[in-house]
Amino acid sequence: MPAPMPSAPPKTGEGEMPRGVAAIGKSVMIKGQLFSREDLYLDGEMEGTVEVPDNRLTIGPHGKLQAGIKAREVVVLGSINGNVEATERIDIRKDARVVGDIKTGRIIIEDGAYFKGSIDIVKGEPAKAAAPPPRPQPAPAISTPPVAAAEPNR
Repeated sequence: MPAPMPSAPPKTGEGEMPRGVAAIGKSVMIKGQLFSREDLYLDGEMEGTVEVPDNRLTIGPHGKLQAGIKAREVVVLGSINGNVEATERIDIRKDARVVGDIKTGRIIIEDGAYFKGSIDIVKGEPAKAAAPPPRPQPAPAISTPPVAAAEPNR
């Protein structure tokens, strides 16, 4: 008998986990530090710190975080009580709730979302433009020893 066919891949609609992402379900509660080197979907409760430095962190609709967050990109569908630092962008969707200070390159706050705190928009490092060449410095004066006047022969 052939093996059953796998179910269809999950949709990536709001509140559903995208493919290829580590997931923490809504019945999970974590206290402490969480560090991930891949995209992370967190739909449970978290107290502590979350770091996803090079990837996306998605807080699901049931997600409740009392945590400091550092990630490349943050998408919020649930609630965060804590400071968020997203190097690229943060997307606060409708029905989401964020209380804390945000530091990011770009921000999207949908109509219906709740936000209380400060926003610090940080410009990324600009591409290194061709710097003007340094001004040439005047060459130092060449000093020659004074020539003694020749005395007439006596």
